[in-house]
Parts: sequence; C-alpha cells; structure tokens
Amino acid sequence: MSTSVKRVYQARSRSDGTRILVDRLWPRGLTKAAAAVDEWPRDLAPSHELRKRYHSGLDSWASFRKQYMAELAGQEASDALRKLHQLAGRGKITLLFASKDDKHNHAILLKELLDGARKPPTGTGPAAAGGMRMRKAARGPRR
Repeated sequence: MSTSVKRVYQARSRSDGTRILVDRLWPRGLTKAAAAVDEWPRDLAPSHELRKRYHSGLDSWASFRKQYMAELAGQEASDALRKLHQLAGRGKITLLFASKDDKHNHAILLKELLDGARKPPTGTGPAAAGGMRMRKAARGPRR
C-alpha cells in the first residue's frame, strides 16, 4: 500500500494514483477539472469547529491531533476511513489537502493511519484499561 500526501493545488502527476480530496470544503479558486479529484470523502475531514479552532491558534497541534483522532472514531468518519483503507489496498493513492502548512494538517495524520503508524482511538484496549486502573487507584480502596 503506497500513500502520498500533497496540496490539491499542485499539478496531477502520473505517480499520484487515485487522488482523494480529504478536506470538507472545496479548495478556493480551483475548478474540478484542474483539481483532478477521483474521490471526495468529506466525512474524513475535521469538523468545522475543530478546523476553525486550530486555524485560529486556539488549539495546539498536539491538541488538534488528539481531538481529530477522537472524531475519526465516530460512525460517519469510521465508515469513510474503512473505504479509504479499501482504496489504499487497491493501489497507490494520494491524499489531497488545501492547507498551506504541509507539515501540520489532517492529511498527514490520515497518511499515518493508513501506513499503520497510528490507530484511531476506540476507547478500549491497553490504554483505556491503564486509565481505568489509574482512576480506581485515585479513588482509593472500597469500604
């Protein structure tokens, strides 16, 4: 599975494979022909509120990452993520984004998920169990 990330404003290349726009809004000043987008799963994009908070500087990158991963655990985003995994399994895909920041955007996080570097939170597993043990210890012994 080969996944790459690039700005939607960059020209299409032969190595792109399936081009997937992962933004909720259509990129400003770009025609559909110029964008050459094959898929547009809007549910993979961060919520409007989260996007505005991050771009206004109210949230740090770490906070944005955490909140975005939590959003990806939702039903609509989870279904869209499953479809994205299927597309990636068929061949090369390129995740397209409009942000000027090519190091800190949600497309990078989606690429990490597809490459297996991160898993979306589910609320179960070792991390959740460890958190529960810590909460129980903080409460103290039962009486």
